[in-house]
Amino acid sequence: AEVSQGHISVVLLGATGDLAKKYLWQGLFQLYMDQVSSGHSFTFHGAALTALEPGQRLMFDVLKKLACPPDESPNRCAVLKDQFLKLSQYHQLKTAENYTVLNREIETLLRQEGLKEAGRIFYFSVPPFAYTEIARHINSSCRPPPGAWLRVVLEKPFGHDLESAQQLAAELTSFFREEEMYRVDHYLGKQAVAHILPFRDHNRQFLDPIWNRHHVERVEIVLKETVDAKGRTSFYEQYGVIRDVLQNHLTEALMFLTMELPANVSSAEEVLQRKLQAFQFLRGLEKNSVVLGQYQAYASQVQEELQKAQDYISTTPTFAGVLIHSDSLRWEGVPFLLTSGKALDERVGYVRVLFKNQAYCTQSETLRDAGHSQCKAKQIIFYIGHGALKTPAVLVSRNLFRPVMPEGSWREAVGQSDLHIFGQPLSDYYVYSPVKERDAYSVLISNIYHGRKDFFITTENLLASWGFWTPLLDSISHQPLRLYPGGVENQDLLDFEMVSGEVAFTLAEPVELLNPNGLMPSEYRTIQSKFRQSPLVSAWSEDLISQLASDIEKTASRTVAHSGQFHLALSGGSSPVVLFQQLARHHYAFPWKHTHIWLVDERCVPLSDTESNFFSLHNHLLQNVRVPYFNVHPMPVHLNQRLCVEEDRGTELYAKEIMALVANASFDLVLLGVGTDGHTASLFPQSENGLEGAQTVVLTESPVKPHQRMSLSLPVINKARQVFVLVLGKGKHNITTLLSRVGHEPRKWPISGVSPSSGQLVWYVDYEALLG
Repeated sequence: AEVSQGHISVVLLGATGDLAKKYLWQGLFQLYMDQVSSGHSFTFHGAALTALEPGQRLMFDVLKKLACPPDESPNRCAVLKDQFLKLSQYHQLKTAENYTVLNREIETLLRQEGLKEAGRIFYFSVPPFAYTEIARHINSSCRPPPGAWLRVVLEKPFGHDLESAQQLAAELTSFFREEEMYRVDHYLGKQAVAHILPFRDHNRQFLDPIWNRHHVERVEIVLKETVDAKGRTSFYEQYGVIRDVLQNHLTEALMFLTMELPANVSSAEEVLQRKLQAFQFLRGLEKNSVVLGQYQAYASQVQEELQKAQDYISTTPTFAGVLIHSDSLRWEGVPFLLTSGKALDERVGYVRVLFKNQAYCTQSETLRDAGHSQCKAKQIIFYIGHGALKTPAVLVSRNLFRPVMPEGSWREAVGQSDLHIFGQPLSDYYVYSPVKERDAYSVLISNIYHGRKDFFITTENLLASWGFWTPLLDSISHQPLRLYPGGVENQDLLDFEMVSGEVAFTLAEPVELLNPNGLMPSEYRTIQSKFRQSPLVSAWSEDLISQLASDIEKTASRTVAHSGQFHLALSGGSSPVVLFQQLARHHYAFPWKHTHIWLVDERCVPLSDTESNFFSLHNHLLQNVRVPYFNVHPMPVHLNQRLCVEEDRGTELYAKEIMALVANASFDLVLLGVGTDGHTASLFPQSENGLEGAQTVVLTESPVKPHQRMSLSLPVINKARQVFVLVLGKGKHNITTLLSRVGHEPRKWPISGVSPSSGQLVWYVDYEALLG
């Protein structure tokens, strides 16, 4: 970018913090070394809440340890370092007045030196809760004069979910224009990640035919760490591995791979538009799209660092493997695996594109030449760093193509032939590494100086990413985690596999990992006890549904083995939808062929109406399993082109059908739900009929639309061999608590009248309904 000559003031907020010490001051020093002859003059202002003298001391302790790159001559290094220290000063920035004083000092210096102001960079290396106040002060009293630019640099986390990100974005937008904000994802400064788009651009001739679903088998985007979260558990408890790494770093790499290439890959605006299109094609994530783990020592580290009780159980994942699909024409059906975790066996990051291989080679493997053998694996790897190579690199299988690489910045690596990468000797690849290895923050700070926005996260980009990840984060907030010991001892415990578009751990969780002295997630998933004198199964909703589906299948198989058929009566409403999906997707051994499906209740609307219980049952279960057509029994609510008219005798028709097929009108299993008012099936408090008497099927009135309903009566429900009651969600906590205390009062609370005369009643209540 063209830059006018003049003076640049760089203000580093949080100048004595961890990030500043580790990376930012070094990055600013690198910027000064690179640009000292560019015609710009600089001053560097460290700022923090610490008072002037101690703050100054802390800051200069860091500056004295700054290092020059190995190719810099010691003499020049000493001179530049000395100049950098002279141009740096510390300020306490705590009050509005402090910002006014800083502004005055910058203006005075420019006046004294006779300098024209080119621009100001404010680098926010502070927690996000401080952003708004600092932004307000900069906007009101620290903006440069007209004609000079302002660049505000923001560090993640940018919110906790979509809603908090939107709120933070709205607050910042009231103080800064979009082009003034530079949101840092330091992964975009990693040389191998930053080169994905240029690589695709330079190698269009080779990639155009093969960069698609017909040729790519799978893509892996991986960041493994050996360190744990010790010392950072307060941050980690809030964020966890998905928010910390996948929602930002790995998603950005995913976008570079899946987006359509713009005509000009250097245009920030074109890149953003293509990224946003790529986000729109991503298929929504579900709970079964992810496997989660937590290293064993994490719980005790949290207890110790955050002063939590000994029985405190954290549901924060420290490991995640996520399966993502794009429904774009280019990528439909290709699995993208994003994986990251703490306390793993090695520190490494890479993006690996593995191509399909249809070849069979007759000659033995030892005689094959890597450059020509079609049987060798074909892959492109953007090696981010660490691991076996210990350096950023781009690797391309020799039997794919020799890539075009920019000569000034990447060079072909030689040697290290004894190394193996993904099971292949290094000699099987063309390997390129950067001519000059640069730290990610140095790259990003240089881009901020040059106004290169394509290396940063815009507001739209950020909200698109949170929009994609937030539903998954909400759905797994209480999902059980696989415990793993950490390091090389993990062995294959965290291996996972793709089955029918979902992911699951390959191995069952070994019992010896569980802590015998205290409750661990795997042990407390299912608590069995009593509720209203009947068995109670309680767990987080995901596990509860899984357990219920499993129990229904066992009951079905047992009944079919005994009597040849299974009569199942299912309720409507929202609660059973997840159960229907679970049965359809995971219970292939279910004896559907011998199962009759009945409805417990129905709304008086056409069966094709979205309000219809049968419509929901059909959508989520029946169309996905092989139930014989004649075994499905919808309630006859729509007769003679009218709905639930008594003269049409729909209730009698259904009762006759039940009598004809179900021995003694005794269903093998009835599944019920509970309304917040205590209703069950379509039997509501103070119901005129259905609570007693000889009728099997009745018409009832609901207090909410659609008012007219058809329902099995309480007496026929109580004839069932088994009745399962499913209660889910915080909204049901009050009625659950009430039901635990009241007796048999069906006129007030119809569910309290459910008491099978010779069958068994089992309650399935999730923790949110049970505990609130």
